[in-house]
Amino acid sequence: MKRHLSSILVWIAVAVGFPYVAAMQGQPNMYGPSIMADQAKGIAAAAVAEARKNQWTMAIAIVDTAGDLVYFERMDNTQIASMDIAVGKAKAAATYRRPTRVFMDVINKAPATATLPGVFASPGGVPIMADGKVIGAVGVSGVTGDQDEQCAKAGLGMK
Repeated sequence: MKRHLSSILVWIAVAVGFPYVAAMQGQPNMYGPSIMADQAKGIAAAAVAEARKNQWTMAIAIVDTAGDLVYFERMDNTQIASMDIAVGKAKAAATYRRPTRVFMDVINKAPATATLPGVFASPGGVPIMADGKVIGAVGVSGVTGDQDEQCAKAGLGMK
């Protein structure tokens, strides 16, 4: 009975929370063809360069439109937990088609949203766009969420 009630509460939160997330950002972008490995390596290289410039150690994950890993890089001495967090941020950004920062912002306003499956409510996951469509996402973890996002955006050539 307790398990059944928990499942119902999760689905209520999804039904109530996800439209709120979508409304915050407007209509999400559509998916395009998935990112290619060479593109993913270039994004990771730019993210690593930003991390090195700031003397940070990071894990960088690039996923395709389905959230499947295309490329991963972990800098020396990066905390072990950052590996799974980087992948999780990338998957969330790709599958929900929005930066993971949005979830943090929504949770600060409507805590029930925290129960969405696969949500990483910390900055550092950013969709990769081409021709106005999501082709994958980058997830970065290793320092603070804002610094993770700084490196993810540097990987995408964003400020």
